[in-house]
Amino acid sequence: MGGAHADVSKHMKAYIAVFVALAIGTILTVAASRIHVSTPAHIGIALTIAVVKASLVAAIFMHLKWESAPSIWWVLLVCVIFFVVLMLLPSLTTHDTPPQVVHGTWG
Repeated sequence: MGGAHADVSKHMKAYIAVFVALAIGTILTVAASRIHVSTPAHIGIALTIAVVKASLVAAIFMHLKWESAPSIWWVLLVCVIFFVVLMLLPSLTTHDTPPQVVHGTWG
């Protein structure tokens, strides 16, 4: 039982630092929602903050920082590529409609 306590207390500074960083990230997300920029800029800012926060959680709380097996990194890379493709998919389909179609009308 003493070994488990020593292991937790060894990582406690990292856990507290990530907690503070997540709290600051949440404050930044709220502050970024109140600035006046275009919608794509809002989405970019929000996604950037979310990626940083998710990376902190994955690295510290899921102990990926101390992972040495290369297979987990390949799986994460495939997930990142898949996520980027899914995010870019709507922008790749915006020019599928003919130019004479007017969006937002019934006639």
